[in-house]
Amino acid sequence: MAFSRRLSTKSGRRTPGIGRRALLLLLMLLAAAGGVGGYVLFETENPAGVINNAPDFLGSNSDITITVSDGKAGLKNIKLVLEQNGTEKLLLTREFERRQWFYKAGPDKFDATVTVDIRKHKFKDGPAELVLTVHDFSLNNMFKGNRSVTRLPVTIDTRPPRIVLQHSQRYIRPGGTGIVVYDLSEDAARHGVMVNDIFFKGFPLFGRDNRFVAYIALAWDTESLQGSTVVARDQAGNESKALFSMVLKKKRKKTDRINVSDGFLNNKIPEFEQFYPEMSGSMLDKYLFVNNEIRKRNAETIRKICSTSEPDQLWRDRFLRMPGASRAGFADQRTYYYQNRPVDHQVHLGMDIASTAAVDIKAANRGKVVFADYLGIYGNTVIIDHGQGVFSLYSHLSRIETTPDVIVDQGTVIGYSGATGMAGGDHLHFSILINGIFVTPVEWWDQQWIDVNLKDVLSQL
Repeated sequence: MAFSRRLSTKSGRRTPGIGRRALLLLLMLLAAAGGVGGYVLFETENPAGVINNAPDFLGSNSDITITVSDGKAGLKNIKLVLEQNGTEKLLLTREFERRQWFYKAGPDKFDATVTVDIRKHKFKDGPAELVLTVHDFSLNNMFKGNRSVTRLPVTIDTRPPRIVLQHSQRYIRPGGTGIVVYDLSEDAARHGVMVNDIFFKGFPLFGRDNRFVAYIALAWDTESLQGSTVVARDQAGNESKALFSMVLKKKRKKTDRINVSDGFLNNKIPEFEQFYPEMSGSMLDKYLFVNNEIRKRNAETIRKICSTSEPDQLWRDRFLRMPGASRAGFADQRTYYYQNRPVDHQVHLGMDIASTAAVDIKAANRGKVVFADYLGIYGNTVIIDHGQGVFSLYSHLSRIETTPDVIVDQGTVIGYSGATGMAGGDHLHFSILINGIFVTPVEWWDQQWIDVNLKDVLSQL
């Protein structure tokens, strides 16, 4: 009995100690949870707001793209306004519902594009400010949440550039060149001439403020003129147009027959195999691959090279023609025959001139060398940029004697004639291009054509 009482008494003394420790542990856990919860609920990191395209100008209709984010409490609301002289117009507002407590109560990211109709909001041309305000779901700042404000100064401009047409080409042929001259009332981000949905960039006319010239051209196979317009777009996106008309003069169709022999194939295909190991099949199959697929690749390379040009006119007067007999003309429509049957059809976009072997090839006019390398069907090739969209091309060279980025004068030796590429014998293939469009070199060899169509026009404006 005494032992039982002592045991009972001892057990009764231990129970309150265990309870106090459990209660203390519970309080500590609650305090820790409260601290963590408070840290999460009252986090102090501001959300991020970005106006992505950051425009300097706003036109009549402009697109504004924003990105907002908050990786902790989550996004609560967004507001984008345009302010001018104390007047504020709401462009975008968005409220997000609380999805949960603690972490990421709202979305962590939001993107939007807003089209601003300036006339609808009755703003005036001049300085203004885009203001993007973002709140998150934090309970910081007296439960108002963390806030970020992004301000972007802009200039409202709703007036498009004014175009005054000074000269437009009247007559033009397929494969021909012309010019258009125009004035602009203000600086434009993009301006030039559209002909049949092809854009020809305008370049400053030397010595004349706000006057520009655009060299235009028609492809060899143009059958009609569906539109010719001067276009100008300012930095605010306002665009203006000035229409003009041209008369399309017909051009006689020229055909040619090219016989492809086994000897030619055995001589040429090994050259192309070095550069295009993907070729397969018979000798004829490889030839057709080069004459079609590689020709397309070469055309794209030339188009890219000619997509940018020096802003100044580097050439003077007529372009030199290499002495020698003409072996093929511009826009000859060729049918290729193998063993007396037609196997392919292509168009010859240049002039072939034959002379003695390995003759000096000279720059037809002053310009900047922009390509000097091997180029598929053209073989060893040099391309010269004469400025303002005018280019000359020299191909089938046996050796190249120049390098890219060099300014060459008219008559500078740039290589020697040969038979590289798709050439059956030693000759020069010479081409003129306007903004990447092949045109007949005959016009550019003719001083009278240059005087009447280019120099006299420009000197009188």
